Amino acid sequence: MPFLRASDGAMLFYRLVPGRGLPIVFLNSLGTDLRIWDQVAARLDTDTPVLLIDKRGHGLSEDVSITMTRLVEDVADVMIQLNLAKALICGVSVGGMIAQGLAARRPELVSGLVLCNTAAKIGAASDWNARITTVDQSGLASVADAILERWFSARFRTREPVAVLGYRTMLEQTSVPGYVGVCAAIRDSDLTQTTRKLEVPTLCIAGSDDLATPPELVQALCDLIPNATIDVMQDVGHLPCIEAPEDVAAKLRQLHDVMS
Repeated sequence: MPFLRASDGAMLFYRLVPGRGLPIVFLNSLGTDLRIWDQVAARLDTDTPVLLIDKRGHGLSEDVSITMTRLVEDVADVMIQLNLAKALICGVSVGGMIAQGLAARRPELVSGLVLCNTAAKIGAASDWNARITTVDQSGLASVADAILERWFSARFRTREPVAVLGYRTMLEQTSVPGYVGVCAAIRDSDLTQTTRKLEVPTLCIAGSDDLATPPELVQALCDLIPNATIDVMQDVGHLPCIEAPEDVAAKLRQLHDVMS
């Protein structure tokens, strides 16, 4: 069954596609579940092992005891219980923060990183506190329009209105305690000191139209990590795994081939 318990007892949902060689682990963003990676995973080599995880508070995972440390340890718990050794970890937004934390806290599990539309620190505490208050009081529907404008480029919102509606539904179906819990985890996390010590091969991906983590913020992350490289994808917002899955998959395959 695609459920297991983390080391603190919380129930986590995952999907494992078996294969051979170096695994790729995908970590999703705030307000989404593991399905945002489906179009990328489908374009990888068929023999590549792939692990997708619903972080706690999202998808089918429990929404209890949410901290950045706990989100990091959840990934380690799932990998260890599934007997996955070193992997290429690919995370977007808060998933990218979790990936950084995993590489720092559990380096034995990480061979390389793909850090999409993320940073060592995202946003000001006052902004996160305002969002937490609004969502607690009025629900996710009250902030959905603003979030979708940050997630997707104007071009994507115009060309793919049905898809945008679908991802709005995904957002609004997220547990409110899970959503605000992860907001607080992001608010309380500054990974600058540990991230600058990372030594694994790292590719940073940015979207030219990303309003949440703009290219200059991703560039600052890239500058922190020795020998990291950055790729700015044009006409793409905060979630390139949705807007440009074929391009993200191509970058992953290239790095995976080098590391395998």
